[in-house]
Amino acid sequence: MEKPTGLRPVLDVIPDSCYTRSTGRGLFLIARDLTFYGLALIGLASTNQVYFLIPLWILAGLATSALFILGHDAAHSALFNSAKLNAVVARVTMLPSLHATEQWIFGHNRVHHGHTLRQGMDFVWHPVTLEQYADFSKLARLRHRLEWSMLGSGTYYSRQVWWNKMVRFAPPKRWAKAMHRDRALVGAFALVFLVLSLLAAGPAGGLWLFVKLLVIPFLLFCQTIGWAVYVHHIAPDVRWWGRREWNRYRGQVEGTTVLWGPPGFEVFFHWIMVHLPHHVDMAIPCYRLPEAARAIKEARPDDVVERRLSLSDYLNSTKNCKLHDFETGQWSRYPS
Repeated sequence: MEKPTGLRPVLDVIPDSCYTRSTGRGLFLIARDLTFYGLALIGLASTNQVYFLIPLWILAGLATSALFILGHDAAHSALFNSAKLNAVVARVTMLPSLHATEQWIFGHNRVHHGHTLRQGMDFVWHPVTLEQYADFSKLARLRHRLEWSMLGSGTYYSRQVWWNKMVRFAPPKRWAKAMHRDRALVGAFALVFLVLSLLAAGPAGGLWLFVKLLVIPFLLFCQTIGWAVYVHHIAPDVRWWGRREWNRYRGQVEGTTVLWGPPGFEVFFHWIMVHLPHHVDMAIPCYRLPEAARAIKEARPDDVVERRLSLSDYLNSTKNCKLHDFETGQWSRYPS
């Protein structure tokens, strides 16, 4: 079968039912995640015992990630039919992860989705070549080794995506007003959180309460989402493309994975690992992605990277996918 360069042949095999959105189901998912998040915060506020803090932090980090994933869906206008409801939900559910929605839309929807795995364009987990790595300073090499290690996804995401794109990013004039508004909303959320913590527990106790309830769950969110984005697009059998060789089919279909998690996994991850159909069409709501993935797999079985979510596969990728040759599409380890 000749490979297309665009997405039309793939879009044509997705059933119409995959575009059916349920307001009730979307609101239920949001309410459930907010409940998990609220219960985690109540638990964290009521204890300083480490054997309670650790599981509560994990729950808070997962709930923050779950809310963010739903916000990500709403920012794509995929969760509800109502544009206003999508806009409100996106902003509310992204507050615990300290993400400004309009800036996320610009970097994620327009850049990442518009140029997935395209050299010099897609900024998320963009690999470096052997020659680029050789020109790095010792500090830059150390940072790369940390961020591309098995435990480095949180460091990478918090620096490259959150700090560089959410905090330091200078908005283009066309979207500046909306981006400044959403960034102010996030800042106000964090400030109110801090003030309430100080009022509740005083200066020293309030700072600890702020760190305990907001900062640590945020850092765990960065680790979780950084890892999720990594496994979506980095693997020995997934290649990045030079600008001229890239096309939408290569980036969105061949360069994006379908990973099936264990039972209960979707409670917090909302089918985000079934990522290929999301890149083919951002309008598909998260709970319809499995149906779309199966239809695409049936139509184009040789081009879909599909497997069970596996720790061994992740460790294999972090071991072997360090540097990338864009001409051959091959990954390699660091030079000895």
